[in-house]
Amino acid sequence: MKPKGFEYIRAHSVEEALDCLASNGEDAKIISGGNSLMAMLNFRLLEPKVLIDISRLEALSGIEDKGDHVEVEAAATQAQLQAWPGLAERVPLLALAVPHIGHFQTRSKGTVCGSIAHSDPSSELPLCLALLGGSVVLRSKRGEQVLKAVDFQLGMLSTACADDEMVVAVRFPAKRHGAGYAFAEVARRKGDFAIVAIAAEVVGGTIRLGIGGVADKPAVREWSDLATDALDDRLNELAWELGGNDDIHATAKYRRQLVRRLGREVIETAQENGAAVKETN
Repeated sequence: MKPKGFEYIRAHSVEEALDCLASNGEDAKIISGGNSLMAMLNFRLLEPKVLIDISRLEALSGIEDKGDHVEVEAAATQAQLQAWPGLAERVPLLALAVPHIGHFQTRSKGTVCGSIAHSDPSSELPLCLALLGGSVVLRSKRGEQVLKAVDFQLGMLSTACADDEMVVAVRFPAKRHGAGYAFAEVARRKGDFAIVAIAAEVVGGTIRLGIGGVADKPAVREWSDLATDALDDRLNELAWELGGNDDIHATAKYRRQLVRRLGREVIETAQENGAAVKETN
């Protein structure tokens, strides 16, 4: 299939993009990388009348260390983030997760903010943002607001971004002192969307576990001072709680098993990485 006809506008400034959104409302869509959006247009799952291209806006192409977080602007690509100096030191979870996103060709086109805005429950970046407790910066002609990931991600391909708003940046919290991180996923082929993706942050006796690909949005759980022999029970409870459905990629039973097995492996790896950090310090 081919997309339904639309008007293409290449924005020359952020203000121009916001003006177009304000005047066209739900009939307009922002495009930067287009990896996910173009597929939806081809299948006519979306039929915007206006497409606003922000990919060449230098004002939205940066990645900046803000001290307590790293801010990635809307036109910055996933490859740009992967190559950003200090990523492994400042946000180690992203350094572990980004190589799992598609292939290097798609990462060179796809944007970080685009992945967050698309909100696919199997996508790596929304999972990382949710686990770390990051936030999304939204802007419109009405002003700017910052939403926590938990408030921004509403469900499958659904967010709190209004029709006249655009995501201008996402903020990933910097590494916490003494924390260990780990990430793993299972997919049918390398580069495919994850059947199940799991990320973990371990600080002292506190475990934060994030799971993508099972529920309609990333699920995050936090356990403190959990006995080692109680971990399997918690993971089993979580696997059943998240549910999941049978689809062409995997059964719900297989997803539950991945939550149990992969969950333990990722937590143990995060604990080992945290211990290694302490020894280094």
